[in-house]
Amino acid sequence: MTSLDQVFKQVNRISFPQDYQEVEKNAAEALSHILEVETAKPASRPGKGLFVSLASSAKGHLPAYHDVSRPWTYIKISKDGDGILASSEPALLYALIHSPDCFQEEHLQQIEEGFFLQSGFAWNRPLFDSCLNQVARRARYFNDETYIEQLARNGFTHLEINGLATHLAYEPRVAGEYYSQFYSYGAGFMQFVDSTLTQGLYDPSLLQANLQRMKRIAAIGRSYGLKPGMFCFEPRTLPERFFQQYPTLRGARVDHPLRSHMPRYTLAQDHPVVRDHYRELMQNIMKEVPDLAYLSIWTNDSGSGFEHTSSLYAGRNGGPYIIREWRTHEQIAQAAGESAIRWLRHLHDTAAETNPDFQVSLRIESFRTEHDTILQGMGNGLTVETPSLLVYGYDLPYAHPNLPENKGIAGTMFHLNMDEQEKEQLDSYQARGIDPSLHYAPSSTFNMEPLLGIPYPRMLYSKLHALHQTGVRRINAIGGLLHVDKTPYWPNPEVIRAFQINPSLDLDTYLPKLASKWVGPTAADQLVQAWQKTEAALSYMPYVPLFSNFGFVWYRLWIRPFVPDIEAIPAKERAYYERFMVTMANNPNMNDLGKDVLFELVTESTGAYMAAAIDKYVEPKFEEALQFVQSSVQDAKEPAKDVFLDLEIRIRAAKIWSITLRNLCSWVKNVHGFLRSNNDEEKAAFKQELQATIDKDIENTKALQKLWTESPIEFMLIAEPGETSYIYGDNFGELLKTKIELSESYRHHDPYIDPDIIWRIPTNIAAFNRE
Repeated sequence: MTSLDQVFKQVNRISFPQDYQEVEKNAAEALSHILEVETAKPASRPGKGLFVSLASSAKGHLPAYHDVSRPWTYIKISKDGDGILASSEPALLYALIHSPDCFQEEHLQQIEEGFFLQSGFAWNRPLFDSCLNQVARRARYFNDETYIEQLARNGFTHLEINGLATHLAYEPRVAGEYYSQFYSYGAGFMQFVDSTLTQGLYDPSLLQANLQRMKRIAAIGRSYGLKPGMFCFEPRTLPERFFQQYPTLRGARVDHPLRSHMPRYTLAQDHPVVRDHYRELMQNIMKEVPDLAYLSIWTNDSGSGFEHTSSLYAGRNGGPYIIREWRTHEQIAQAAGESAIRWLRHLHDTAAETNPDFQVSLRIESFRTEHDTILQGMGNGLTVETPSLLVYGYDLPYAHPNLPENKGIAGTMFHLNMDEQEKEQLDSYQARGIDPSLHYAPSSTFNMEPLLGIPYPRMLYSKLHALHQTGVRRINAIGGLLHVDKTPYWPNPEVIRAFQINPSLDLDTYLPKLASKWVGPTAADQLVQAWQKTEAALSYMPYVPLFSNFGFVWYRLWIRPFVPDIEAIPAKERAYYERFMVTMANNPNMNDLGKDVLFELVTESTGAYMAAAIDKYVEPKFEEALQFVQSSVQDAKEPAKDVFLDLEIRIRAAKIWSITLRNLCSWVKNVHGFLRSNNDEEKAAFKQELQATIDKDIENTKALQKLWTESPIEFMLIAEPGETSYIYGDNFGELLKTKIELSESYRHHDPYIDPDIIWRIPTNIAAFNRE
């Protein structure tokens, strides 16, 4: 036998257990459809045909298997097509029936006797599932149910369920600020249920709509074997009117003073009334979703935070119940860390009364001075999630594999290996009963936003392999799989599925099989080469802080002019892009592309380094990939032509995206250099290069305009209700036209940045379109 497909051809009957779980029936019926045989029927036991079941339903019909460190699958099929497909993990059963291309010859030789195969990871869950629940959940043409089915098909084990039913969260706001929209992702408990303490504080119709959506998402996932979980920014703030009524329950101020016009406070987390409140919230959640498997907590950001911790934007602060005055920095850190652990433990123990296997996972980067105290309290259902076990606060380890000066890339698409120290740390964690989960980057989320379907199967495989070899059991797919309905020829999800089913997979054997499925055997090698050439360009792309991820859309990089003096453009003419920017009127990013609030993201020197890397490596390599694929489009026949055309468009989009970042970096280099220099000749050189950058940006924008007009596919996320701060809208083409016009009109000013922008006090808040 050369493939499981050929073995499957012998199957003419499929069954599933009479007393079935929904995933068993769904998997069996899906396999019936794939094999084009009679619809699967229930059976009391394995017999004639192929029996598709969970291990728990096939007891007495499977040989003993004692290694339970990871879930497993079992396959046994006779020459007559009789046998068993089984899995110890519900979701893996659904992935297994879609994985005939994942097995090697050695497995096929054992198929009549039967063989076990351990999965790559015990947990593989989306984290910050962008289109399903988070900032891109209003993406046009997105379908919850088909997306969830694709998660199960591609080797995921868990499902994030707590997205809002509405476009925005309920959160009081002040004119001129953006802050309330930070509550629209990582939705907290009080967007779904209330307690005796907060009853009536939030509109019950909103709570009901959010809760019903959450239960519906959980039910869909359950039907495919996916275990439900929540991703929340917590402890979250409450409206100020609550604290006017209950002033002694006021906890920490957690908002960012440069992103909000109104202080926002959490509850005093150790107060007995507050502990009762959170217990009741957790009980109410578990009552509605009793099989909730995990709670992922991100904090000290986006309207959430723990009292007295050092990374709160307003500095250490909180209520009076954790520490008294005049304590040392170390004493405060210890008390704050212990209080955070008490809060996490309280939620865990409450949920575990319903689901004893419940887990609470904390993003550990938010804590530097409290790091060790928090780790000491972990274990017994409390764990951490992180891009690396070497993090200590927000300083991320690892350098770019091809650009050594580009540092802090842990967790991104460029993080391909695992340092030996990770294994030592993992062993230390596991010895204390902590099973941490580590991130990987399957998509453009936090990497190349807002693009869709960019292929990098080898880079992705390298990261999965490194995590597996290190001994990591739980992994988090940052952003999930985005918009899989609109990326039908994207190899990344297929690689995740294949590795999860068979971690000993030989990628050089697998990729041609995958390519052949889409373009046929004749063109398969061409498609694999095209992916490889695309990855060659991506592998040299620098990671530009903030702007390689959500900052690209936040700060409207595709639609704002990169002119020498941004504020030379009158405010009314800038309003078309400033209206949805995630900013306020005194944010330095309004006139300096290298900054955001008090962060200096790109400097003259780093801008020069990154722009040069894109010029030298990225742009020519993308051009080489593009020419190769364009030639393939011309030579290919249907259906291969559609596949190569899809890839051509995505490469064009990625090239344009990379040149935009190149131009941003060059803008910072030349504007900052011009303002720094006192040498007329040097200043003239900076001006000349800046004008060349503007030329390049205008041409790049025209190329994007052409792509937007011509593309028959969805190459980027677009918001269904119109433009949002996180996704462009369907008026994107008009905005590009305006950018080109303003770039031409205001390109000849001398470079200038008003350094005092941060001290400004807007006199007409309404002019900033925040009413």
